[in-house]
Amino acid sequence: MAYRTSSITSSLVTLVLLGTILCDAELSSTFYDSACPIALSTIRTVIRSAVSAERRMAASLIRLHFHDCFVQGCDASILLDDSSSIESEKSALQNANSIRGYNIIDQAKSEVEKLCPGVVSCADIVAVAARDASFAVGGPSWTVKLGRRDSTTASKSSATSDLPRFTDDLDTLISRFNNKGLTARDMVTLSGAHTIGQAQCFTFRGRIYNNASDIDAGFASTRQRGCPSVSNDDNDKKLASLDLVTPNSFDNNYFKNLIQKKGLLQSDQVLFSGGSTDSIVSEYSNKPTTFKSDFAAAMIKMGDIQPLTASAGIIRKICSSIN
Repeated sequence: MAYRTSSITSSLVTLVLLGTILCDAELSSTFYDSACPIALSTIRTVIRSAVSAERRMAASLIRLHFHDCFVQGCDASILLDDSSSIESEKSALQNANSIRGYNIIDQAKSEVEKLCPGVVSCADIVAVAARDASFAVGGPSWTVKLGRRDSTTASKSSATSDLPRFTDDLDTLISRFNNKGLTARDMVTLSGAHTIGQAQCFTFRGRIYNNASDIDAGFASTRQRGCPSVSNDDNDKKLASLDLVTPNSFDNNYFKNLIQKKGLLQSDQVLFSGGSTDSIVSEYSNKPTTFKSDFAAAMIKMGDIQPLTASAGIIRKICSSIN
């Protein structure tokens, strides 16, 4: 009888432990409620301060989350510096000299570490920062699912092959997003983040000087003033707002621009070029609330791309290096 009781107790313990493991493997909005209840408010304070000091930082933090999730999943691999065992994603073509916000994530991590050392992952901070940055410039907020852990690896080659490029055509863009479990609609929705932020001259020079039929002539002329046709280091790095009209406000003007052939990047304008995504662009240009609602949903969906959970990965002490 004692043996049977012991066996039952052992089985119950096993079931409880198994249940705990399975729960831990799921992302949850309440993940830090007990372990670090002030984590989210601490991160929010840092992000609000950073965006208040520089509105452009909102776009940079949203983009940082995007570029992280598209390579190895949402695991903060983009934050890792070069080392003897790591070839950093920071130097990949789509990231080099353009991805920003690392210092803001480091600051948020430092503040959280003071309160709850070794608890909150860099991957979760990146996800929360994107949400808080959106809200800080008039964009939507959403409930961030938490519990991601940080990778111990990075992949420059995957960053180079998987991340979208400003020269991509529509089919290529759809394919890149499909490969990550995101639909064409998700792709158009997430591209709407280009309603804020800036691009470097070398990324749109070819478009504004090619006299093509898919660009408004007046728009091209205006953009040429800030982006000389001659390519050199200084000219290539000159910045222009992706949305000329309301560059610092998260709205649906991006989609209105595309309909008027005023998309700055070629990869933006292809979303409204007689293809399968024209109707989505038209819908969002007329329904700002739908766009914002869909954007929030797409960001949550993107945040679910291959997270490391439970015993996978680590919690980095410093986001740019392995413990």
